[in-house]
Amino acid sequence: MGKKRDKHELYQLAVQDVEAEIDFVVDSFEEFRGRRAKSLREDFCGTANTACEWVRRSPEHRAMAVDLDKKVLAWGQKNNVGKLSKGQQKRIKLINADVRDSGAKPVDVVLAMNFSYYLFLTRAEMLGYFKSVHRTLKNDGLFFLDAYGGYDAPKEIEERRDCGDFTYIWEQASFNPIDSQMQCYIHFELPDGTLMNRAFSYYWRLWTIPEIREILTAAGFQETWVYWEGTDPKTNEGDGIFSQTEEGDADPGWICYVVAEP
Repeated sequence: MGKKRDKHELYQLAVQDVEAEIDFVVDSFEEFRGRRAKSLREDFCGTANTACEWVRRSPEHRAMAVDLDKKVLAWGQKNNVGKLSKGQQKRIKLINADVRDSGAKPVDVVLAMNFSYYLFLTRAEMLGYFKSVHRTLKNDGLFFLDAYGGYDAPKEIEERRDCGDFTYIWEQASFNPIDSQMQCYIHFELPDGTLMNRAFSYYWRLWTIPEIREILTAAGFQETWVYWEGTDPKTNEGDGIFSQTEEGDADPGWICYVVAEP
């Protein structure tokens, strides 16, 4: 069984909720702009799962998906793009490039999700990326990012989550408080006992929301808004409902969206 499961498939099942993500983008853009977004670029796209969900939503939707990893793009082309209809496939383009210099045309929406931009370790690198996004957004476009934190975020811990026919394991292996850089891993455990050890590895910086917003402003973005996730009173876990606010809860672990306008 272990040899038959693919780590990208397991990642999409355990980590991504592209339907909810695109719901948020569609609703927020229309609320801000009074029109429907038509073009989207998914940066650090991996398997382009989110971009595929975008083009499935409407025949008016077009998407570009950018990533440096040729192998993961090839997997996404075969397993995600390849499952779209012929008409949908014509409206999506996978680009193997640095997100800061992809050559992509201006779009309504740029996404940087799953904390992927945390891979930029310095303010200069992050500023350079945000400036590149600012240049490639339409005048009334929007930049959507997610972020995570909380007082458990810098801890060296391991968390397990049952995903039905496999177990998702998130490991924060090390954290350096001097530069806020950390090593994280994703492992998968299958029912037959197979452990997909370090299926994914992330060395990144644990950025704070104030840092992110300040660098967005320095990059030329005029406004930024934070959307905080609500709490389910029965489970005391996140309820998947994000509301704009300037005051969050001091939780051990939280996730939020940041929306920026050029």
